[in-house]
Amino acid sequence: MAAPAPRPRTSTREPEELGRRLAAWLDAELPGAKITGVRVPGSNGMSSETLLFDIEHPDTPVRACALRLAADPAAYTVFPAYDMPRQHRVMSLVGAHTDLPVPRVLWLEQDPGPLGAPFFVMARAEGRVPPDVMPYTYEGNWLHAASDSERAVLQEASISLLARLHDQFPAGEAEFLLPEGAGSPLRRHVDAQRAYYAWVVDGLAPSPLLERAFDRLEELWPADEGPAVLNWGDARIGNVVYEADGFRPVAVLDWEMAAYAPREVDLGWTVYLHRFFQDLTVGFGQGGLPDFLRRADLERRYAELTGHTPRDMEFHTLYAALRHGIVMLRIAYRQAYFGEVEVPADPDGLILHHASLAAMMQGAYW
Repeated sequence: MAAPAPRPRTSTREPEELGRRLAAWLDAELPGAKITGVRVPGSNGMSSETLLFDIEHPDTPVRACALRLAADPAAYTVFPAYDMPRQHRVMSLVGAHTDLPVPRVLWLEQDPGPLGAPFFVMARAEGRVPPDVMPYTYEGNWLHAASDSERAVLQEASISLLARLHDQFPAGEAEFLLPEGAGSPLRRHVDAQRAYYAWVVDGLAPSPLLERAFDRLEELWPADEGPAVLNWGDARIGNVVYEADGFRPVAVLDWEMAAYAPREVDLGWTVYLHRFFQDLTVGFGQGGLPDFLRRADLERRYAELTGHTPRDMEFHTLYAALRHGIVMLRIAYRQAYFGEVEVPADPDGLILHHASLAAMMQGAYW
């Protein structure tokens, strides 16, 4: 397997121009404020955009800031819609109801006029983030270079984030995240993913593999779905800022996929997203981190921390791989849109983990 391609294009916006427009907007909110150090983080996401900057003003609520901006409509967006008020609300509620280190959210701007899309500003945490490109499972980054005991500290702290979120957040406060439709929270979650897949392939070649995966989910559907809780949504260590000189979380980021769903939806995503990177690394001829974030270890420790034994994880890890496959297909079609790749005759080839997804459907992966 080849190494992952360089990070694909995600925006047509220029950071310098965004900084100028942001300064004009902030002057109305905090007259006399000056913006300095505008930059795009190296770990900028594949969906919404992030801009880092500092504020100089005697009355600023915080000096170090990060801005989350809805995706550039001209950049072939990953998702159909970007609800910044929803993200702002989720982060505010998590900050109010849990002890998770979620960044303090500040201004919310719903008018697309100032920057071309809605956005919100939050406090910026300093630290380090496990990289996606090249993945932290590859050699040459701080997490791969850490000792086994240091990674064990990070693993324990990270699964604790998920356990505390699910236990501490009052579930009823998350019901506003339910998609429209009928049925249980899990049924609505899956139906929303079906609708997302239909949007991704509208006018393009569909994926036989992903459609078979949806069928397999129905065959594996849990007899008891379990209670719904607030799901982080994109629950993975690449969305956590860890200490600059340590391995404990200082900020939990990226809540745009937050949902009201069974606990295992989040846990399955955590398990599979690490395996996705690990599989890529092994396919490229490196050992990766085979003893890190193992499924059995995460399930066991989650049960110890919460008293809830994860169940139907074959369903939930397959569901995570399927959801990730839809995102990967959309990103690949976006690369084709920008002329970065060519679409093969078999669209399943655009899904990096097509082989592992097929193996999971056959019960031959884990």
